[in-house]
Amino acid sequence: MMIPSPWRADFPAIAALQRQDQTYLDNAATTQKPQALLDALTHYYANGAANVHRAQHLPGAHATQAFEDSRLKVAQWLNAGDSGQIIFTHGATSALNLLAYGLEHLFQPGDEIVISALEHHANLLPWQQLAQRRQLKLVILPLDADGLIDLAAAVHLIGPRTRLLAVSQLSNVLGAWQPLTALLGMAKAQNALTVVDGAQGVVHGRHDVQALGCDFYVFSSHKLYGPDGLGVLFGRNAALEQLQPWQFGGEMVLEANYQDSRFRPAPLGFEAGTPPIASVIGLGATLDYLAGLDQDAVSAHEAALHDYLLRGLAARNGIRLLGKPQLALASFVVEGVHNADLAHLLTEQGIAVRAGHHCAMPLMKSFELAGAIRVSLALYNDSEDLERFFEALDQALEMLR
Repeated sequence: MMIPSPWRADFPAIAALQRQDQTYLDNAATTQKPQALLDALTHYYANGAANVHRAQHLPGAHATQAFEDSRLKVAQWLNAGDSGQIIFTHGATSALNLLAYGLEHLFQPGDEIVISALEHHANLLPWQQLAQRRQLKLVILPLDADGLIDLAAAVHLIGPRTRLLAVSQLSNVLGAWQPLTALLGMAKAQNALTVVDGAQGVVHGRHDVQALGCDFYVFSSHKLYGPDGLGVLFGRNAALEQLQPWQFGGEMVLEANYQDSRFRPAPLGFEAGTPPIASVIGLGATLDYLAGLDQDAVSAHEAALHDYLLRGLAARNGIRLLGKPQLALASFVVEGVHNADLAHLLTEQGIAVRAGHHCAMPLMKSFELAGAIRVSLALYNDSEDLERFFEALDQALEMLR
């Protein structure tokens, strides 16, 4: 069955990779970029780059307008309402660290932070280190057999000492939507702050942060077909009022004296120094491109590709999936075969997949695995990409068994 991608030609790197005999299936790590983004970056740099918010000259005014237009586009993409609730950071990891340091003053020894057993290191380590600094208890929500956060266990683990819940929307290893509505409801019942790591989830469908009801939502631009070096932190106004600056300097200052200073409120109060201006403008162009696509067609294409991937893996002996992936990716191991050996042979055949612990080492340890192979899909992939993967997989397994 042929599953073509009508958007493939919008991403010039795909054709370039094909000329190099490369098939790119590592999209959960980072995505290729649309021509619309490349055009926006070229326009910005070729027509006069300037710093934002500070200069009165025309290039500065143009840069500031484009920068703030992108903030508005992000707010609209997330249905955030007020664009002042959108803070630009240098990545999702940076955003989560901002939260861990900026909220630290709210915690007392013995308070609890709740995360899940499937979290990416970016949504584990900042809270782990905060717990160590403030003598807090880090509570880990277990998973059920399908790779979902166990709600029956969560009812007992999210309690009166819980001050913050931080969970992923979509696992980068298991490919399953997590039961956020129920989890956020449990945390709200305890008056706990809620943080959603949307790094994977934001790529698939449109997500309404007002309907979701979380206090904070973070994602990375580079996974959403945008530039790298840029993250987004959405925070509800009431939650942002509790956040203290983590980094200091530059435009975040309202008034500076030698012995004391006053700082701006969000968003500028959390954007110290020169921000990633070109990347912010580029993300705006990417969102314009994505907004112009038929979202139902994109979702149907991704679902068909994912089904094709799962059926192909199921048809091969000795392959075991991790969890029950619902979309976008599949992580698997092969009985008697080391993931690194398999990845090496796939790489030799021009297949770009990811091997290892996928920045989720504790999760892999819970499976008693050193790592796994992950195949992850994007809107520009097609069935021919997967056929090349399956052919390379068969040849690699024939050599390794």
